[in-house]
Amino acid sequence: MKRRLFLVLTLCLIALPVGVRAQDLRPPRLTTVTQDRYRLQPGDVLEVQYRYSPEFNQTVTVQPDGYITLEIGGDLKVAGFTIEETRQAILRQATKRLQDPVATIVLKEFQKPYFVVAGEVTTPGKIEMRERVTAIQAIMLAGGMKETAKSSQVVVFRKINSDMAEVKLLNLKSVRRTSDLENDLTLQAGDMVFVPRDRISKIERFMKLASVAAFMAPRL
Repeated sequence: MKRRLFLVLTLCLIALPVGVRAQDLRPPRLTTVTQDRYRLQPGDVLEVQYRYSPEFNQTVTVQPDGYITLEIGGDLKVAGFTIEETRQAILRQATKRLQDPVATIVLKEFQKPYFVVAGEVTTPGKIEMRERVTAIQAIMLAGGMKETAKSSQVVVFRKINSDMAEVKLLNLKSVRRTSDLENDLTLQAGDMVFVPRDRISKIERFMKLASVAAFMAPRL
């Protein structure tokens, strides 16, 4: 069971939905709540509609490598783009064959956002994010902390690009005791909350995803 959970967590780290492109490294986001628009992921399905050239309308699926294949313009990488960014990119491709094209992009199917809770909780695993949720609420959705949990050192990992994750250490002991919500954190889709058993002596603010997996392994 523990080995299976570790495998799931490792795969989640690799496939976490990201709001940045692989080559970008935005400023740390774990101290603020953001309301970014949805960004495309592999498996999402788009309907491309041309106002004046409906014969080129098509439905495309974002491939595992992040590309879609257009009848006008060929392959185009859109993973990590918002719908508007995708529309603009498609228009740039379409202008190679059409004069002043006008297009509408409809998101038909999308990957449901989720977060992961692991460690010393009753029911660790992947949980669908249906509304705004904080770290303590996520832990409660996972059945709450076990008696062995180190609630003063809960760790949140947030993927910021294809290689790195930002790390935030939370003291939720005071939240449980005094309802001091200043020590809580609003999660974003793809965040992973880890409740340790033992005290963590040192943890970096930024970690490579491979190091995150190694960090998790002996504690599962």
